[in-house]
Amino acid sequence: METISAQIDTRLYRTEIKSASGNIVIADEPQEMGGKNLGFSPSELLASSLASCTLITLRMYINRKQWDVSEINIKVDFERDSNQNVSLFTRKIEIIGEVDQTQRQRLETIANSCPIHKTLTHSIEIKTTLI
Repeated sequence: METISAQIDTRLYRTEIKSASGNIVIADEPQEMGGKNLGFSPSELLASSLASCTLITLRMYINRKQWDVSEINIKVDFERDSNQNVSLFTRKIEIIGEVDQTQRQRLETIANSCPIHKTLTHSIEIKTTLI
């Protein structure tokens, strides 16, 4: 994976996130948290990663199988209970097309196999170096 860089500017919490290939995303905190709501919050970015990875993984699989699916919609909610030290992602997937129950069950398995889902459901280690 490419290295992601982030830089915060003088507008309190507005952060510009860049990929090595030149893509840019803006992150910020909502106004009630002291930000200016100029971009996705960090929690929204995390939920967005799960949503987009799931959609791409499903579309790749559906295309490969040549199933008649015209649209895939997803909603992801993310809640963090710091007292219990528990995070909960609620993912709702809508498949529009001609799919039977067996195919739907397979698509649920495929959704749970996307790389970000696997990352979030397995052990995570973060190594930090202050430079």
